[in-house]
Amino acid sequence: MTLPVMESDVSAQTLRRWAATVDEGPFSSLCWGERIAFANPDSLTLLGALSGWTERVRLVATVIVAQLHDPVLLAKALATADQFSSGRLTVGLGVGGRHEDYRAVGADPATQTRAVLAERAATLKAVWAGRRVTDAVEPVGPAPAQPGGPPLLVGATGEKTLRSAAGWADGLAGITLDLDREKQRALFEVAHSAWSAAGKDKPHLATSFWYALGEPDAARAQMHRHLRHYINWLPRSAVDELAPHTGFAGTDEDLAAVLRGFADIGTDEVYLIPTSDDITQLQRAAAVVADLAATG
Repeated sequence: MTLPVMESDVSAQTLRRWAATVDEGPFSSLCWGERIAFANPDSLTLLGALSGWTERVRLVATVIVAQLHDPVLLAKALATADQFSSGRLTVGLGVGGRHEDYRAVGADPATQTRAVLAERAATLKAVWAGRRVTDAVEPVGPAPAQPGGPPLLVGATGEKTLRSAAGWADGLAGITLDLDREKQRALFEVAHSAWSAAGKDKPHLATSFWYALGEPDAARAQMHRHLRHYINWLPRSAVDELAPHTGFAGTDEDLAAVLRGFADIGTDEVYLIPTSDDITQLQRAAAVVADLAATG
């Protein structure tokens, strides 16, 4: 389950209540994404809070844009959070899709490449392994709780990015806009092939999609409102064209069927992305997931 961090004026109290509810179960992971030129909470500050707000659930920063951060400071922050959460952290890395975020922090958009992303991943791993990255008395610490550091997933929707990440990533943190399982299956096959060629074990395969639960018309209207707010870098007319075909909007039973379909193609995790901070949306999704777990 993803926290509603991209909703308007979401409060710390709301996020804490969501985190506690997710931590109670039955979800496997608690997720959130990163933007800079937007009113969402800072990802790393939120990670520190979540380390204290939760005890069980895995914490998944689905996409941190590594080029927006100093890599050594990022490694230190993530290792600290891994310690504070008792080794429950997973980190998704991606190049990001918005130049405004690069400009906001003074990062060079020319670094928005797969090669630079791989370099940043290598720096994270070097710091976590205790290797000195400069002439200093001691290496940069603390050491992460998980040996070698938190698992790294690549935020990707295309084959080239996925193949290029096979050397450093432990899996995929993807997204599907249209819930097309065959396209996801094909991308998963690329991942299996790339990881095998790199001499690595099976990759962790995760995808995500926006969801709204309710009667179809009302749920679709909720989805539309959220997308207009979130996808603010596109003209409103373009968002209005996308909205009727993006994400899941429907009943609890329909969501269960969609999740079964993704399980059938070998998806290890689906990161559900809410389109409202209404806690009942979380509670209904929790009931769907609990029923699925009970019935296998």
